[in-house]
Amino acid sequence: MPGLVLFGRRWAIGSDDFVLPGAFELFVRLVWWIGILVLYTVHKGQFNCPGGGLLHSYLLGLILLLASIICALSALVYISMQGTISNPGPRKSLPKILYTRLLLYFPEFIWAVVGAVWVSDNSVQCEKTVINGVIGTVIASWIIIIFTVLGVVIVFDPLGGKKTFYLPDGASRNLESSHSGQLLYNVKSSATRVWEKRIRLLCCCIVQDDDHRVAFTSIAELFRSYFSDTDLVPSDIAAGLILLHQEQDKMENCPKEPEEVLCHSPASLMVDDLDVELENAAHYMLFAAAAYGWPYYVYTNPYTALCKLNGDCCRNRPTDSDIMGSDRHNFHFGSILKITGLQYRDFIHISFHNKIYEIPFFVALDHKKEAIVVAVRGTLSFEDILTDLSADCEDLTLEEVLENGFVHKGITQAANYIYRKLINDGILNQAFTIAPEYKLVIVGHSLGGGTASILSIMLRNSFPTLRCYAFSPPGGLLSKSLADYTKHFIVSVIVGKDLVARLSMPNMEDLKRRIVRIVANCNRPKYQILLRGCWYEVFGGDPDDFPTELDGRSQAALTQPLLAEESLMVQRSPSYSALEEESHLNSPPQYPHLYLPGKIIHIVEECSSRRLCSSDIKYTARWSNETVFSSILISPKMITDHMPDVVLKALNSLSQEHGSCLSC
Repeated sequence: MPGLVLFGRRWAIGSDDFVLPGAFELFVRLVWWIGILVLYTVHKGQFNCPGGGLLHSYLLGLILLLASIICALSALVYISMQGTISNPGPRKSLPKILYTRLLLYFPEFIWAVVGAVWVSDNSVQCEKTVINGVIGTVIASWIIIIFTVLGVVIVFDPLGGKKTFYLPDGASRNLESSHSGQLLYNVKSSATRVWEKRIRLLCCCIVQDDDHRVAFTSIAELFRSYFSDTDLVPSDIAAGLILLHQEQDKMENCPKEPEEVLCHSPASLMVDDLDVELENAAHYMLFAAAAYGWPYYVYTNPYTALCKLNGDCCRNRPTDSDIMGSDRHNFHFGSILKITGLQYRDFIHISFHNKIYEIPFFVALDHKKEAIVVAVRGTLSFEDILTDLSADCEDLTLEEVLENGFVHKGITQAANYIYRKLINDGILNQAFTIAPEYKLVIVGHSLGGGTASILSIMLRNSFPTLRCYAFSPPGGLLSKSLADYTKHFIVSVIVGKDLVARLSMPNMEDLKRRIVRIVANCNRPKYQILLRGCWYEVFGGDPDDFPTELDGRSQAALTQPLLAEESLMVQRSPSYSALEEESHLNSPPQYPHLYLPGKIIHIVEECSSRRLCSSDIKYTARWSNETVFSSILISPKMITDHMPDVVLKALNSLSQEHGSCLSC
């Protein structure tokens, strides 16, 4: 940090990012050089064959070229090892070494061409060992050249050639100069276009309509605004996440004060309620998982799923009018039958239709709980990801809520789609005609959990007794007033350190500030952070053995984003500091705080060893509140704790424990 400036443009790589790749290439080059040297020495007197003169010159030139490359790589690695992430001063001579190393690619390319021509010449009749050695050399040269080109493409920053400066969005309002304002506008527009092109490229296989184009622009603006005020390269972010993980593990290992533990414990009057809700959640999680269809069934039954589905889907196959958008062999429907244990006649409506803001769901009769269940699928396609990332806020006004409510725009549009299908198409009327005494229950996991929550708010007036179970819903979903309103009929279930349950724009901004702060004040070189971090993640250990070595800089300075290389080494100008301070004081936050819906059950894994847990994992559950999820936790489990099979396993474990306790 900051990005390396080379050829007059910024690149998405730091001057301290050449240690590990450079050391690997240096090792390969040394082995290669020794092999060619041995080959040349052993066969020195055997170059009198046809074409041997060219071979002799080729090997001599290659030996000298490899020696030059080895020297350049050694200097590159040594200089890249100097300093720290926030102190690039000792690496200021690295661009000169890098220019030298890049220049050596030209003779290497020429030598690779010469070697390829010599090998392809059928008139050459030298010893086979020598020919094979040259063939290996030519192949190795081309492999390295190709990987170098790929590396350049990866670290290329489309905005690196712009004369940009990094300012928070709020600061731009205080720029009085029309020229500066126009420059900032052009930079922002260029950045938004770049992000939009990237998103379009990722979604190139999707048929794009107006909704997609609007979503692309909205998501591009979101990414542009998030990354616009820092000069971080990807390896800086990786190092920051490693340091944050170790720092959080240290805090977890610290003994807590008794009152700190008690404040998170559920009240004794709520224990029975918790047991009932856990039993209900374990039951309805089956429906939420079943909404994923055959991908979930195959994922949880990798060896037998395909055989079972092939055998069962040919029997009792429903008519086309019962299912929207299913696959040809009805594997989705067959999987739902397997997971839920329901019969075909229990399903009122099944939709696998999937577009942006339009997600699959099904409506079924649950005779065990006497409920009409609406199960909404979570994220499983690029369209679903676009729905997730459409994170702008949208108004949702209710008579029951005095304050104006805000909701996640993309998820709200998905809920509107299902609401129209349920009401306008008469799906719920049909269900209640069949089972008028049943209650309405809406469930979903991940994106489905968020959609189910907002859908339940929309249906609450028409169905006052409805219940909603949202499993691992997105954290940035409802404003505080709406979140409090939903505590009467929504239960959210979160497992462990689930990332998605903590995802919101304010939390992401907080994570960015924490990464910048801890990276800027770590006195270890980046390569040591990455190597130690990989060891820690794979093999574990005491986090105290991996100190972050924060220095004593003032906390106020640590909270400021790092904007350029100069800001890491000298104090900023008073005018800039005043500008930024004024912008932070006067401008409201770009994204309001959004929270998880309803009452929250937090399930935590209990394990005596942090790394080596037995297969018989124990869980504990407690009532929690939204403030517990106001910060993103870095952990290898931040992704796995979100998976539907992990949530179902945790709920089943807790419900079985509860059942065994009752039988005692």
